[in-house]
Amino acid sequence: MTRKAPAEDPGDARLRVGPPKDYAAGIPAVTSSLRHAGTQMGARRGLLTLLRVNQKDGFDCPGCAWPEPEHRHRAEFCENGAKAVAEEATLRRVTPEFFAGHSLEELAGRSDYWLGQQGRLTHPMYRPAGSDQYRPISWEDAFAVLARELAALDHPDQAAFYTSGRASNEAAFVYQLFVRMLGTNNLPDCSNMCHESSGSALVETIGIGKGSVSLEDLYEAELILVVGQNPGTNHPRMLSALERAKQRGARVIAVNPLPEAGLLRFKNPQRPSGLVGGGAQLADLFLQIRLGGDQALFQAFNRLLLEAEDDAPGSVLDTSFITSHTHGFEALAEHARKTSWEDVLEATGLSEDEIRAAFREVLAAEKIVVCWAMGLTQHRHSVPTIRDVVNFLLLRGNIGRPGAGLCPVRGHSNVQGDRTMGIYEKPGEDFLDALGAEFGFEPPRHHGHDAVETIRAMRDGRVKVFVGLGGNFVAAAPDTEVTEQALRGCRLTVQISTKLNRSHAITGEQALILPCLGRTEADLRPSGPQLVTVEDSMGMVHLSRGRLAPASDHLRSEVEIICGMARATLGARAATSAVPARRVPWEEFEADYDRIRDRIARVIPGFEEFNDRVRRPGGFTLPHPPRDERRFTTATGRANFTVNPLDILRVPEGRLLLQTLRSHDQYNTTIYGLDDRYRGIHQGRRVLFVHEDDLAARGLADGDLVDIVSEYEDGVERRAPGFRTVAFPTPRGCCAAYFPETNVLVPLDSTAAISNTPTSKSVVVRLEPAAGV
Repeated sequence: MTRKAPAEDPGDARLRVGPPKDYAAGIPAVTSSLRHAGTQMGARRGLLTLLRVNQKDGFDCPGCAWPEPEHRHRAEFCENGAKAVAEEATLRRVTPEFFAGHSLEELAGRSDYWLGQQGRLTHPMYRPAGSDQYRPISWEDAFAVLARELAALDHPDQAAFYTSGRASNEAAFVYQLFVRMLGTNNLPDCSNMCHESSGSALVETIGIGKGSVSLEDLYEAELILVVGQNPGTNHPRMLSALERAKQRGARVIAVNPLPEAGLLRFKNPQRPSGLVGGGAQLADLFLQIRLGGDQALFQAFNRLLLEAEDDAPGSVLDTSFITSHTHGFEALAEHARKTSWEDVLEATGLSEDEIRAAFREVLAAEKIVVCWAMGLTQHRHSVPTIRDVVNFLLLRGNIGRPGAGLCPVRGHSNVQGDRTMGIYEKPGEDFLDALGAEFGFEPPRHHGHDAVETIRAMRDGRVKVFVGLGGNFVAAAPDTEVTEQALRGCRLTVQISTKLNRSHAITGEQALILPCLGRTEADLRPSGPQLVTVEDSMGMVHLSRGRLAPASDHLRSEVEIICGMARATLGARAATSAVPARRVPWEEFEADYDRIRDRIARVIPGFEEFNDRVRRPGGFTLPHPPRDERRFTTATGRANFTVNPLDILRVPEGRLLLQTLRSHDQYNTTIYGLDDRYRGIHQGRRVLFVHEDDLAARGLADGDLVDIVSEYEDGVERRAPGFRTVAFPTPRGCCAAYFPETNVLVPLDSTAAISNTPTSKSVVVRLEPAAGV
């Protein structure tokens, strides 16, 4: 049975705008989940598949990385998880006949939504040089094309190997092994464009680039700050955790430029009362902060904590913790006391009364968790901002004790695990030493390219082969026109994918599409069904077991594809070694993933007895020294307070500060539909949310069509045409629009200091009447 995809792009001709919702989930979430499942998978098959999502004997949701509770509901998935599963398990197919009927030029002109709705890729495809179409190719010939182009490079650093966060631990490990045996550390990944700022700040301050809390900590917290995050759309199962924390007495402060439905009220669809009742209020206080003002808010909190300690010595700060476990307190205290209220109010757009009201909540709580996402990580000063979050928690000893800590909420389902497996362009010496000793080779030691540097290198002709393991690099990357030109300048682009997306239409001189199994599908090898593992956002590692029949007999698993590429490319180097007993057994790896896990256990700390421990119900938790024993593996051997100059984002007169964001009908670059139910948007995506006063000041009204033009110091004009203005309760001077449609506005060279993450949450723009209007 096949489900047909949309024949045409609907565009935004049917766009409707209504009032935003004041609650999340409830009956609309249930009906939306079932509708997507039925449309894509068929009703019975869809329901049976959803009942296996996030279960201990089922498969991990291919959506977000939110952890599973110990006691799981039979329907342990959210609306967007249901959409992600439906998209992957769809009955729609993209066959060789499809490619025969669609040129690359035509595909490049289609919307991201239309491309994604066409369905699952079924055959390996090849676009030869000079052709405008893909044609079928055998797996062996596809590997030969890649091997030939890699062998023709002057140096391995002329190739880059991107990774999406949906790859399994096993695939990520063999991928980085192949790349490093080739001789490069060019391993950009999606973390470079999202939580790299978190990792940069946390490694420096606490010694590990991961959050320090578990789900139980969230339940035990007395105060939870949800900062720069929209869990209702991006991590909906987090709402259940917040509801449970509230039932135990926690208070919640939401800090965000936009009012988000999920933090107003939550109607839990796993409870009858959530379906028919009024729902639970989650946020006790909402601070509608100006874009980029979060650093100033935490600096104000830090000053107020010091002043409160002055007023009541020994009752506010955790001086014992500070003395025993931290470094740099005196410098931080001196800096914090000089924090200017004038600067704080300008940067945050809040009143002093609002900040002091929030601080009263801080002062009343002993156990505090701070959660954050892209709203903190995609500014030029993101790393200093997160350092100041760490300062805030260190002052009262809120790292390394129950009910308290740092909670960066990751996106893709295994983005954290991929980094743990070595997907990183700046690997540590200990990891490289262990990898080299295990496999009998000398890994490259020089740093490779991250995502932004990879685009620059392709643009400049320094990278000529691009390989993508999952994801949709073209749509995820900033500065769309530059990124597309950069990829088109490559000799070969390769995409390992489940579904059609824009990265298959924007290619190098040659291109390969290598279709792979999805998380939902059975991976059957002669040795038996294969299992993969993932690491969630809180450091839990567990199994994922696909059960559905593969979408095509021609699909291969990610592991099998990577091992095939390695055998074809490395040739004799893969079969011989200075230590023959430790040669790389690619054939064994693809035949039995336990053999990969055996090697991971010997290379990566925390994975000892990997195969045994991961088969225990629920998996196991990776060690986290700050959380587990208040041990900080930093340069000082302690948790580091830091001094961070306040960065205030000021824009020229008549300009606005733009943030790019997701709609409720998408996950990252995958567009599930054309609605954003929570914000009142239906059948369209080219909308710009602006405060009504800012519209009036520009002679505009709600519903006018405008072009959005970004301004940057390079003098290049970047334009996103034809957006409908929507009067919305945003902070004055700020606006918002969906990505990837507005990624074209984000300059390639506008990145966060230290992390090099694109500044997608703080783009200076002006509005012009749309051309022809």
